[in-house]
Amino acid sequence: MDFMNKINAVGYYFVEANAPLDKRNFSIDTLANDQVVVEVAGCGLCHTDLSFLSGAVKTKHELPLILGHEISGKVVAAGDAFSKMVGKNVIIPAVLPCGECELCHDGRDNICQNQKMPGNDFNGGFASHIVVPGRWLCALPDNLCGFKPAQFSVVADAVTTPYQSLLRSHLKKGDVAIVIGVGGIGTYMVQHAKIAGATVIAVDISEKRLQVIKAQGADHTICCAGIAEKEVKDQVKNFLGKNKLPKYQWKIFETSGTAAGQNLAFSLLTYAGVLGVIGFTMDKISIRLSNVMAFDADVFGNWGCGPSHYPAVVKQVLEKKINLLDNIQEFPMEAINDVILQAREHKLEKRAILMPK
Repeated sequence: MDFMNKINAVGYYFVEANAPLDKRNFSIDTLANDQVVVEVAGCGLCHTDLSFLSGAVKTKHELPLILGHEISGKVVAAGDAFSKMVGKNVIIPAVLPCGECELCHDGRDNICQNQKMPGNDFNGGFASHIVVPGRWLCALPDNLCGFKPAQFSVVADAVTTPYQSLLRSHLKKGDVAIVIGVGGIGTYMVQHAKIAGATVIAVDISEKRLQVIKAQGADHTICCAGIAEKEVKDQVKNFLGKNKLPKYQWKIFETSGTAAGQNLAFSLLTYAGVLGVIGFTMDKISIRLSNVMAFDADVFGNWGCGPSHYPAVVKQVLEKKINLLDNIQEFPMEAINDVILQAREHKLEKRAILMPK
């Protein structure tokens, strides 16, 4: 459909690797029947964005491209199919499935091979406005319980991806959960596991991050910097033994996205254990895969989160079961290149949310 008045917008375009984003004006003057225009309230800066920016991972869409896939905002225009969404605050899922293929029909829509990802397949959320399909938007309630719409942007990946990982692991009350890496994803992995009733052990190379996560649900922390994998496992066993906790069937979540973290996670696999690989790295590791057979263990990977799980996570945030505010930091969108530089230099201690207004 054609607009009576086109929408003038601004975006920060990724033009080439290791170069500042380029601020450009653009306009939205047509909209398909099944599309909406979302005025961006906030967009999180994710590790995946940094991988795109460095050139380590290629975007599916050719450059120039607006990055950003953790997006919340308000629907300000819509095609006829979603006209009732206008005025609603929404979260845009980071993975937008087709809803029609065999994977979607079998409940694996998060890995739909026809999926579209903002900031990868099409222009994303580092902009004032974004055009997206309306089908999978997660509408927020009118009462946000004191939260700002922008603060829900990180739900689109950092909070929902570990939630789906929790479901995939079949973790139950009384289980032992070990989270490797307590950065952007791992922080919420710890919280989800704790909410589900697990005893949670957090492992990281940063003592500072471990102190933070202990206040957010971790029952025990281990700083693995400079120590061997066997020593980490011994510390785990010692803690569990002292507290008469399960010797086996541990649920291990690798969220660091590093080769060292993956090696450590695999070394912790034990009888009837479960290993979830959630962090991503291009690095390769060498493991004895037969351990999976010998331990009768399960290993799974997790890509994003299906849109159907978003409302449950939003409810946890609104009920303050999930600690969102202590883990995010807001910046004006105009400061995006400086924020990216800070992230690359590991100077950001919290998830950055870029806000156009």
